[in-house]
Amino acid sequence: MKSPIIVALDYPELAMATGMLDRLDPDMTRVKVGKEMFTRFGPAMVEACMQRGFEVFLDLKFHDIPNTVAGACRSAADLGVWMMNVHASGGRRMMEAAAEAIKSSSSAAKLIGVTILTSLSQEEIAEIGYTGTPEENVSRLAALAKASGLDGIVCSPREAARIRGELGADFELITPGVRPAGSDTGDQRRVMTPRDALDAGATYLVIGRPITGAPDPQRALEEILASIA
Repeated sequence: MKSPIIVALDYPELAMATGMLDRLDPDMTRVKVGKEMFTRFGPAMVEACMQRGFEVFLDLKFHDIPNTVAGACRSAADLGVWMMNVHASGGRRMMEAAAEAIKSSSSAAKLIGVTILTSLSQEEIAEIGYTGTPEENVSRLAALAKASGLDGIVCSPREAARIRGELGADFELITPGVRPAGSDTGDQRRVMTPRDALDAGATYLVIGRPITGAPDPQRALEEILASIA
């Protein structure tokens, strides 16, 4: 079985990203390609990852009218990515269109809904007009995502236990905001250690700087895997 770790790649230069890939074992992790790198390098970044044996989580958080999002998801599926995501706040019709687009492409790509960004505090959530706690909003959007045919959601590890209890064992939970004990939390607000996140019900753990910023990224990856074994 593959590792639950997804390493977040965030670099302004292609050579820096591929240099990091060459320091990691694709049997021990998958990788996440986000907006900055995909905007700079396009499909070449995804291809560079896959050529080195990495499965790719394309983290572009599509959010638009249903037909546009369906087309974007179909294009991502054609690239051969392992996982992609959409904003659950785009609504049921948008998510259903995205799921159908992937299914009709004969791709096995996973489709994940983004609920509440882990960088948002309670005050910021209220400021954009959401009532209730972060956990309540994540629960509401997660249930909508599952009902719309998605495979899982992105959520804070602090919401994982609640969602796991509400939506069952087969619904996948992808959790950023994961930091090994003693690490800098950076711009994340709702964080948890890798072991605690898995115990809470997370399926996959997105980890960036604690691995990519380490003097020896592969060793840092191995140490995290040892901590959750």
